Amino acid sequence: MKIKQMTNQLLNIFVFIMVCATSQASYANTYVLPPVDQDMIGQIEQIIVGRDTTLSDQARDFNVGFDEIRLANKDVDPWLPQNNSELIVPTQHLLPDVSRKGIVLNVPEMRLYYFPKSVSIENRPVVVTHPVSIGRGDWETPLGETRIISKKIDPEWRPPESIREEHLLDGEFLPEVVPAGPDNPLGRHALRLSLPGYLIHGTNKPYGIGMRVTHGCIRMYPEDIEAMFNQIKVNTTVNIVHQPYKFGWFLNKAYMEAHPLIQPDDSYKMDTRALYQAINAFNSKLPQGQRINWEDAKKIAQNPTGIPTPVKIDNYL
Repeated sequence: MKIKQMTNQLLNIFVFIMVCATSQASYANTYVLPPVDQDMIGQIEQIIVGRDTTLSDQARDFNVGFDEIRLANKDVDPWLPQNNSELIVPTQHLLPDVSRKGIVLNVPEMRLYYFPKSVSIENRPVVVTHPVSIGRGDWETPLGETRIISKKIDPEWRPPESIREEHLLDGEFLPEVVPAGPDNPLGRHALRLSLPGYLIHGTNKPYGIGMRVTHGCIRMYPEDIEAMFNQIKVNTTVNIVHQPYKFGWFLNKAYMEAHPLIQPDDSYKMDTRALYQAINAFNSKLPQGQRINWEDAKKIAQNPTGIPTPVKIDNYL
């Protein structure tokens, strides 16, 4: 019985890999959903760049966020790369450790995952993923489960008084209503959440995607939210989670993906409590007598790259 189960498991993984290999090139940011015992999607890209580009340019071209691509290339000048610089494009991800349904937003990762019911590749369910911007400073994006309550094309923006006052301090007058158009920071598409005052929306400043720059709303590249807009239905659940350290499986090997806790001065800090919680959650799924090697996990957490990295598992029985 165990041999048969193992054979079926390996067959499912093989089919999953083959479908991914033949389909992902034509479905940008849409991936075959892995089997329940697998957690990896995408693959790392490596490109050569020169002084005629910036990391912001490449981030948008490959549909990753600015902080994502900067984190994966700490030795590259983000605004003036040297000619023939090798750039790692972080287009491989572990799925967050939550139910694979609706929209899942992982705040530290600044990335959302959408699990549509009506889209498939080769008759297999898919996951769609995109980078986002989130709240900055005191304007943190709230955690918890919410839902889409309305959809709007060409929305007008009614900035709250607190935001209008903030702009006035910077010498900028904001009207009570900002009409649809190129000056509207909501862009052309908006999804209103059941959390009062919060939206998932586009932007008129796309090069800020993948950064902590909003007043708590979730901001997307214009082309990304446009592509998702018609698929997403009212009442779709949105689960906003805090998972700076993700663990998962790919081809019988354990991986860890680390994202930094960013301080007000943009320095990085390891979130020890969150690391303990993530390790304990993953350990609870391991066979008896196995657990994640703490020192190995801590080493990855102290030098976060946002890229899935193999992590050691100890046998202690």
